[in-house]
Amino acid sequence: MALELLVDDHPLLSLAAFVATFPAPLEQCPSPPELLAALAEDPGVDARAAVELGWSEGPPDDTLRKAVRDLLRQGGFRPSGRSKPASEFLLKAARGHTLGSINLAVDLCNVASLHAGVPISVVDLERVAAPLRVGVVEAGEYVFNASGQVIKIDGLLCLQDGAGPCANPVKDSQRSKTHAGTRRTLCVVWGATALGARVQAAADWYAALHARCGASVEKAVCSTPNG
Repeated sequence: MALELLVDDHPLLSLAAFVATFPAPLEQCPSPPELLAALAEDPGVDARAAVELGWSEGPPDDTLRKAVRDLLRQGGFRPSGRSKPASEFLLKAARGHTLGSINLAVDLCNVASLHAGVPISVVDLERVAAPLRVGVVEAGEYVFNASGQVIKIDGLLCLQDGAGPCANPVKDSQRSKTHAGTRRTLCVVWGATALGARVQAAADWYAALHARCGASVEKAVCSTPNG
């Protein structure tokens, strides 16, 4: 049975999601050289490795950046400084040559987000519990890294499970992150309606990258809470 996501109505959100199953725990699935090459690129300067992996929509630009920030602002969140979209963090890291490999699941996420210019969340499905829902959080916070740093998520679009918010377009929670033993992940592409077909193109490419690396992919079913 396909995984179901309940998605609250949102005027600017264009969401895509799928479940990926890896052939072995992530500690046994190294990232291939061609993926690492795309991870090391600045898409605004040279995207040869990404193009060789099938990306054909071009690099992110200021129009795309504004559309993503407008998406996050809709609920009252302020996407700037340390709270800017994850895709902007990746671009800054790539330009500073500080974007390194973490594990195959995260590397796939980061390559797709970096070159498509849209935030992407990846969570370990064994670390979240149904029901899963996407919507704006009125107020809250969670720990987002191993050192215990906290992000305030007031007014931010979030993926929420039975225990509360666990991922968003800025920083995913520590409790739901992948690890060495991860086998199944939920991948969420946080697209904006203003980006049109680019959102689905990014999701399709992201899924194709998984298949290229030996993972199977199944599209998640997105439905409205009352529908």
